[in-house]
Amino acid sequence: MSSTIPAGSYDIDPAHSRIGFVARHAMVTKVRGAFNEFVGKGTFDAQDPSRSSFELTIQAKSVDTRNADRDAHLRGNDFFDMDTYPEIHFVSTTVAALDDAHFQVTGDLTIKGTTKAITFELEHTGSATDPFGNERIGLEGSVTVNRKDWGVNWNAALEAGGVLVSENVTLEFEVSAIKRA
Repeated sequence: MSSTIPAGSYDIDPAHSRIGFVARHAMVTKVRGAFNEFVGKGTFDAQDPSRSSFELTIQAKSVDTRNADRDAHLRGNDFFDMDTYPEIHFVSTTVAALDDAHFQVTGDLTIKGTTKAITFELEHTGSATDPFGNERIGLEGSVTVNRKDWGVNWNAALEAGGVLVSENVTLEFEVSAIKRA
């Protein structure tokens, strides 16, 4: 199956990409956040997408939920323990084409020194040449994980029942990548 993504090697453009997450808070609302510092790269083989690969490294200290106290708590030992584990890392192990614009990506996600396999769908949202002559592709995807699988266990019981922070967290990827010359 041939894809509409131009073959080649790509680097994520962090100024035009978002690596985010969503977690339920106090069982009544969702809190959204993002990691503002990350680097990523990938190689895409249009003729044989199974030969494609992706890699992403996130700086845990860059977590941003638009609340300084919450961000400090997330950086601490209760959650990411960024002093001990400063990076979150993902590396793909398999890529399979579902159709010309959708791919199933499986890979190893490492958080707090624990590595677990995750699988998610990645959608090619378009390709374009920007005003500076860069060939770009857009990719979007998400996956819901249980944070406790990576040792992110902290929580607080609510007086009325339930917990303060959901175990399930949705990771979101909105990526603009630039093809290397």
